[in-house]
Amino acid sequence: MAILIGGVTVTGAKQSSRNKSKPSPGLFGFSPGTMLAAAAAVIVVASYVAVSGSGKKAVSLAELKQLTHYHGLAVDPADPTRLMLATHHGFYLVSADGMAARVSPVQDFMGFTPHPADSKILFASGHPAGGGNLGFIRSDDAGANWKQISPGSGGPVDFHQLDISPADPNVVYGSFRGIQVSRDGGKNWAYSGAAPEGMIALAASPLKADRVYAATKSGLFASDDAARTWTPSGLEGEAVSMVVNGPGSKIFAFVVGRGLLQSTEGATRDWTLLSNDFGGRALLHLAVDPKDASRLFATTVDNDIVASTDSGKSWHPFGVK
Repeated sequence: MAILIGGVTVTGAKQSSRNKSKPSPGLFGFSPGTMLAAAAAVIVVASYVAVSGSGKKAVSLAELKQLTHYHGLAVDPADPTRLMLATHHGFYLVSADGMAARVSPVQDFMGFTPHPADSKILFASGHPAGGGNLGFIRSDDAGANWKQISPGSGGPVDFHQLDISPADPNVVYGSFRGIQVSRDGGKNWAYSGAAPEGMIALAASPLKADRVYAATKSGLFASDDAARTWTPSGLEGEAVSMVVNGPGSKIFAFVVGRGLLQSTEGATRDWTLLSNDFGGRALLHLAVDPKDASRLFATTVDNDIVASTDSGKSWHPFGVK
């Protein structure tokens, strides 16, 4: 069964194939593709209206998952019992009881990532509710207000994949028509190189500022020259939906059909299976509590949030008693 992850269609470890024949006319002479696109547009508009109409009152995760989809996750450094959740329709703080309160304007937050050294600073990209691209944006107040730091190169950009180097927080990687790199905290950007084919996620190394990893539909790739060139770095031929660098030299990756794996930098040919207890669902985003590495949180492809308190070995729904 094929699933869409980060704009890439994967089925097992390979991209799904499609019949290339011409579609038959649909209702009133419109093709099925045209009708689906129109329906999708209506759903998007309806979702913006529904979220906007709810104001900033808290809603349950069960309700929120029906209104939007999730683009990023982090543990709130000010309150580790709470999660930060970037969505297609706003930025939310999610309490331990599973209630989510929108703190931002209604807009699409893509590439959400916290500053690795300053807990007050958050970064993202995406789209305003009225259309267009946000460029590279920053919040200094836990996601309530955001301002554009730079339009990016050839922008305004929409970085679907974005990460800050823990080794040097002035180094930022973003994916928009290739990989762009900033070396001054996001003020100025330059193209570095092409992204690996079928890239789904991006993760900057905590050890070397010029090292970055890419999860793709056909394996994990690494670059040691700031995304100018890429080499296979394990899991060849498998669909990797997520890559995240954990504390120290840990690396987490999710492989469709296998589960959540862990390795270390310099040894990415050797992986340990942590869990495949996800009901056949893929993980898209992973957050590690910076104050307690045994606490992990993740979003699934079907908009659930799950949690682990034993370093990823077992999982349970977040916010469900």
